[in-house]
Amino acid sequence: MLRQRIMAALAALAVTGVLAVVLPTSSASAESCAAAWSSSAVYTGGMTASYNGHNWYAQWWTQNERPGTAAVWTDKGTCGGTTPPTGNCDHPNWAAGTWYVAGSIVKYTDGGYYIAVHENPGYDPVISHWYWDPYTCGGTTPTDPPTSGFVVSQAQFNQMFPNRNPFYTYSGLTAALSAYPGFAKTGSDTVRKQEAAAFLANVNHETGGLVHIVEQNTANYPHYCDASQPYGCPAGQAAYYGRGPIQLSWNFNYKAAGDALGINLLGNPNLVQNDAAVAWKTALWYWNTQNGPGTMTAHNAMVNGHGFGQTIRSINGSLECDGRNPAQVQSRINAYQSFTQILGTTPGGNLSC
Repeated sequence: MLRQRIMAALAALAVTGVLAVVLPTSSASAESCAAAWSSSAVYTGGMTASYNGHNWYAQWWTQNERPGTAAVWTDKGTCGGTTPPTGNCDHPNWAAGTWYVAGSIVKYTDGGYYIAVHENPGYDPVISHWYWDPYTCGGTTPTDPPTSGFVVSQAQFNQMFPNRNPFYTYSGLTAALSAYPGFAKTGSDTVRKQEAAAFLANVNHETGGLVHIVEQNTANYPHYCDASQPYGCPAGQAAYYGRGPIQLSWNFNYKAAGDALGINLLGNPNLVQNDAAVAWKTALWYWNTQNGPGTMTAHNAMVNGHGFGQTIRSINGSLECDGRNPAQVQSRINAYQSFTQILGTTPGGNLSC
């Protein structure tokens, strides 16, 4: 538009025979910033959002994929003519288990700063982009772990699950990884492969080798509505049965997972059985953020050296661990040992619970 105005002015001056000063087009100010990117908003192809002083163009449908970390976004360049703040920082170190309100700023162990977008009970800043965003402070901007290069190749995935249901696609899994960029991207190559194998081994057990999409015992379906919750069960009394790779169940889990992912799973739980990426994201949500019956998340168990046994405890420890069902525990261990072998790594210690 500015170029058109300059050309029109030059044309007018040429008509009168006067050409005083030619302004170079390079002196134009930066493009105005579009509305700020939101992790909960849905963007379709052609829409634009601003993030970190740049405008970004969405090439296709996306939600909760931060500009600069996902291929769906194309950088259109700087906007607004301003630069992020670079003043001195005086923010506390992040502490697990501390309650953070929205707007809290912390310094993480990677040396970068993060701001709480939604209140949370001390979730790891690099685990979920729903709760935390990178924050530019003192000239330091944290760098996210890469969202591509999953340690499990498609060929290895197919080898692990030769009889899987076509619903559980490898592309659905890799698309879901952007929701939790710390998964299988933390620690050494061995630790990353061990975490991926541990996750897939538990998934294997929960779904019969990625065969079952929904819980098979339909008689249980009406039992998963906790009517005492203030939001109730808007999709119906029997709508919150087990679905997906870790068989997400109960209305409060659908609510919590949906809030974390920016998806209305409480109102539309069928997304977990109809959209492969959503299904995988719910499994990654549980793995990365929920202690379950255990004392730590499965993610923390693997990256902090507690061993595969603690992932079993976090997922189904109240029914299987401490001698309650050793056959089920051994089934998970067998799959984990097989998957680490496929990935060319060792299983480590503390395999049982």
